[in-house]
This record gives sequence, structure tokens and C-alpha cells, in this order.
Amino acid sequence: MRLLLIAVCLAFAVSAQAADKITLGTDWRAEPEHGGYYQALATGLYAKAGLDVTIRQGGPQVNHNQLLAAGRIDFAVAPNSFIPLNYVAGSIPMVAVAAMFQKDPAVLIAHAGQGNDSIAALKGKKIMISPDTRIGFWRYLRARYGFTDDQIAPYTFNLAPFLADPKAIQQGYLASEPFEIERAGKKPVVLLMADSGYASYASLIVTARKLGMEKPDLVRRFIAASIEGWRSYLDGDPSPAEKLIKQDNPDMSDAMLAYGRKAMKDNGIVTSGGIPIGAMDEARWKVFFDIMAADGLYPKAMDYHAAYTTEFLPK
Repeated sequence: MRLLLIAVCLAFAVSAQAADKITLGTDWRAEPEHGGYYQALATGLYAKAGLDVTIRQGGPQVNHNQLLAAGRIDFAVAPNSFIPLNYVAGSIPMVAVAAMFQKDPAVLIAHAGQGNDSIAALKGKKIMISPDTRIGFWRYLRARYGFTDDQIAPYTFNLAPFLADPKAIQQGYLASEPFEIERAGKKPVVLLMADSGYASYASLIVTARKLGMEKPDLVRRFIAASIEGWRSYLDGDPSPAEKLIKQDNPDMSDAMLAYGRKAMKDNGIVTSGGIPIGAMDEARWKVFFDIMAADGLYPKAMDYHAAYTTEFLPK
């Protein structure tokens, strides 16, 4: 009996040692948009895949792209398709290996009753955006809708100017600013960029090319478990993830978590048109790249294929 117990203990020890330790850096403080990753951690999906995962939340003072390039973290969440393309433009050996969001949750927000019920209707009007957005989806709006830079007004992530001016228009994130605006007693017009033809993916998992070459099985296991985490978070009981999210970000309320999860489900952010979670499509990358290259952001001869790979996705 003693020998049997020793053997069992050794088996558990070997199993524990076999788990690959990895760190995932998210693109902002813990929120519903990270729910699938936290769900995979909380429900043991990562552990089942032989992974000992630490989720490191992002924020305004955190640059996970730099930490990934320096080898301090193993995977990072990129908020849009610009990030992997910027890697290629800068000759940085990192690559997108999965896209957990088929739709980018970026939105433009206006007040009801002002005639601002479509993105096309916003041409020529002042819009509050951040410097990051100016070099992000604003370039798409210029190329697609003829927006001009003299429309730009500064956005400081403070809702007071928007709430005070019924003609105000600003950027936002589907599950964040609209929630706060509604809580302030206003019913905003929320225009999802993805529904206008904006082809950016979001919540892209990016990693170093070196990791993919040296440990392809690890990358596959991490992606597969993350996909299952997103499926569980959206279609099952989200409370395990929500508990961890609130531990990392105490400012996140139950109401905000519920609002964000519902918004993602209602708008097909993770699953859209029957496309598998995590999937990426060559034609869509080409559409996005061609628009941005035509606007001068990237050289037209740049190999956009180097920004992503589908080799680690479930078959």
C-alpha cells in the first residue's frame, strides 16, 4: 500500500512538473472582453491542456508588445489587425496566431435625435478620438467615408463633454462607454465599426515566431484551450471568469460584466456568421491591408501574409 501511495504521489509530481508555464498579457484592465481567457483559467481548461497560465492584465501604463518582444511574456492580446501588420512593417518577429473576435468592438457614439444614425452621416462633423485611434480606425474612416482630419477633437476618456453636449460624437468600446452613458440616463446611438465594413479582427493572440517554431504544440494547446474558454464563457456559466476578473479589476461591477457579455453575444463579436472561434481568413486580411496601404500607412509591396498564420488553429 505504501508503495502504491508513493507511486501515486510521484505521478502527481511528474504531472505538475510537466505543465508548461506561460504568461498571457491582455490589452487592457480585466473586463468582459477578456472573459474567455479568464474562463479557461478558472475552469481548468488551461490546466487540462497541460498549461500553467498566468494572465497579466494590461492598462494605460503597460506595454505588452514590448514585453512580448523582450521575451518577458509568452502571448499577448492585440486589440486590432494594425498590431500584427505593424510588426511586419517594423521587422519585428512576432505574429498573430488566432483571432478570438471576428468583429472589432470599436464604436462611434452619438446622441439620439441628432441625425447621426449612420457612420456616413458623421462626415464633416466633429468627433472626439484619441491619438491611438487617429492612427487606427480613423484611417479607415478617411479612406472609406472621406472623413478629414479637421473633424478630429481630442478625447480624454472622460464622458462629461459628451454628456453635456447633445451634438457631441465620440469613440468608444461596445461594452464600456455605452454602459456608462446609459447609467448616466442617456440612450446613445452606438455605431459598431465592424458593421460598416471595417475588417479588423480583434482580441488577436500574438506571439514570437521563435516560440511557434520551437514549441508548436504548446501554441496549439494554448489556442485550443482559449477557444474552449470563450465558448464556455459565452454559452455556459460565466461566473468562474467573472470572479477572477473582479479580483484583477475591482472596479468591474456585476452589472458591467453582464452588459459586456450580452453586448458581445448580441453583436456576434466572437462568433459571426458561423465562423469558428479563432479563425482568420486570407481574403479578409487582404481587404484590410489594401485599404490601409492605399491610405499610405503601409508600403503596398509589404507582405501582409507575414502578419498572421493559421497553422496553429484547430483543424
